[in-house]
Amino acid sequence: MHVRRPRRFLKAELKRSGLGYKELVVRLKEHGIEETEASITGKLNRGTFSVAFFLAVLTVLGIEAVTLAAL
Repeated sequence: MHVRRPRRFLKAELKRSGLGYKELVVRLKEHGIEETEASITGKLNRGTFSVAFFLAVLTVLGIEAVTLAAL
């Protein structure tokens, strides 16, 4: 799987939900995850983030399942 696919998936889901990076910071903090707007921007622009971050964002967005085909 190419690194761009999970990045594009998260960006698309954030856009679809209408959730900006600033609000994502707040919601991640509610789940005990400390991020900044700049760190999120960097992770999503580079496409380098952990599976834990990926799953945390999915949780914040209320996405319970993702197929590999979607990535």
